[in-house]
Amino acid sequence: MDETRPDQECGGEYAGGGPQQLVDMGSATIKTERGTIHTLTIVGQIEGHQLLPPNAKTTKYEHVMPLLAALEESDEVDGLLVLLNTVGGDIEAGLGIAELIASMTKPTVSLVLGGGHSIGVPLAVSAKRSFIAPSAAMTIHPVRLNGLVIGVPQTFNYFERIQERITQFVTRNSKVDKETFTRLMLQTGELAADVGSVIYGEEAVSIGLIDEIGGLSSALACLHACMDQAKADARAQAQKLAAEAEREGRALLQQGREQAAKAAAAEMEKAEAAAAKRREEILAQADRDCEALKKEAGSRMGKAAQAILGRVVGN
Repeated sequence: MDETRPDQECGGEYAGGGPQQLVDMGSATIKTERGTIHTLTIVGQIEGHQLLPPNAKTTKYEHVMPLLAALEESDEVDGLLVLLNTVGGDIEAGLGIAELIASMTKPTVSLVLGGGHSIGVPLAVSAKRSFIAPSAAMTIHPVRLNGLVIGVPQTFNYFERIQERITQFVTRNSKVDKETFTRLMLQTGELAADVGSVIYGEEAVSIGLIDEIGGLSSALACLHACMDQAKADARAQAQKLAAEAEREGRALLQQGREQAAKAAAAEMEKAEAAAAKRREEILAQADRDCEALKKEAGSRMGKAAQAILGRVVGN
């Protein structure tokens, strides 16, 4: 991306960064009544671990990856629109960005404009819904390697493994089958100085590589629909969780009441048993006291009778 243009060249107001964000990151966050969309552009060449010449228009993965992580965690952004016009670039950098987009839980829509070539193909299919302009093109070709190549079987095996990674990702995130994609990748006679194929909008849709033909309005309409559905699903999930929490609360309350009733009944039984025991103890003590009083009364009556008898005899 060109980072040398002054701020004045980018007009308009955007949420979460403003014009400077558009200059530095090639992205903009747009907030409307229907929700907040972050628009990310992947243009030029995907820059990998080596810096490209300063006059080359590039997309830097060290900028895009943390941005995607921030968007996934943001409570303010509802969806992501990816605009693609790329010639390809570093395989691992492109696949890394594509894997991040594919693993996002928020609604994502991609739109291929101009071209989505080479590693741009996995990037195009990484979104949950993909669009391509009728005039846009996509180049599918085998893996290329710049620099020193050692002509040993291990090198070609490494190439095959990289191509398999790309093929698996593309077929997993689109409707194209492996045989069709591999045939287009290895096709000869179409490219003048390379092996592979160039497909355009309608063909990309017909083979299942891209979901729909369309432009910006179609992509935005789809993204808004996905955002509305996500919000509806979130509300339904929240209502479901609230209902489950209410049911669990009622069940716990009922369980608490039952346990309290059982505990109260147990305490009542203990109290009744203690009262009955105490009553028996009181009655037994009363019986003992009565017996003692009877004995004492009998003893006193005997003594009184003897005294009376002594007086009578004395007189």
